[in-house]
Amino acid sequence: MIRFAKQASNAARRQAPRLAVGVLAALLSLGSAAVQAAADPAQRIANHFSSVRTMTGEFVQFGPSGEQTGGKFYIERPGRLRFDYEQPSGYRVVSDGQSVVIHNEKLRTADLYPLSKTPLKLLLDERIDLTDGKVQAVREEEDLTTIQLADRSVFGDSTISMMFDPDSYELRQWTITDAQGKDTTVMIFNVQQGVQFDPSVFEINYRRVDEMNQRKHGR
Repeated sequence: MIRFAKQASNAARRQAPRLAVGVLAALLSLGSAAVQAAADPAQRIANHFSSVRTMTGEFVQFGPSGEQTGGKFYIERPGRLRFDYEQPSGYRVVSDGQSVVIHNEKLRTADLYPLSKTPLKLLLDERIDLTDGKVQAVREEEDLTTIQLADRSVFGDSTISMMFDPDSYELRQWTITDAQGKDTTVMIFNVQQGVQFDPSVFEINYRRVDEMNQRKHGR
């Protein structure tokens, strides 16, 4: 769903899941009629997506080297997300609205990032932000409408591309492209909306994160 995931060693970094915190790109100028026409489906999608507060379901993630893994996801907007990766991955990603932590149970590491500094923020905001040049592109195809977003002032050259069903406007997948041009794509299915979650689903145990990082650095 963010390269967003960094791990304790170079080898671990290469294996870290990089969430697809990739949706939103290209309408840098709204002057022409063609660009304005492209903005209309994006606005309809943004209006619909803002009404979707909670989602849960299954996901499949495709990494930049073709690696594939899956699991269960939970989203509560604004700001909250959890990805439980199936075994033998050993990864879990949690956002509590302020921070994002990437757990690697095998290596016993926990990398913590401000949510505001990751492309996941664009996915988890109250609504898709189509202002201030964040939209890089809008593409309409028979089976998907894609909105590509970026915020250079925060994420540099990273982008997130969100793909929606052109008829129902439901979110189907997203791709995060990092500064090196490498893609991580997350496809979601068996999605339920309007569910209620216990607050513990999105809790981050900051003390445990700190203890794991102290062990990692030998302190």
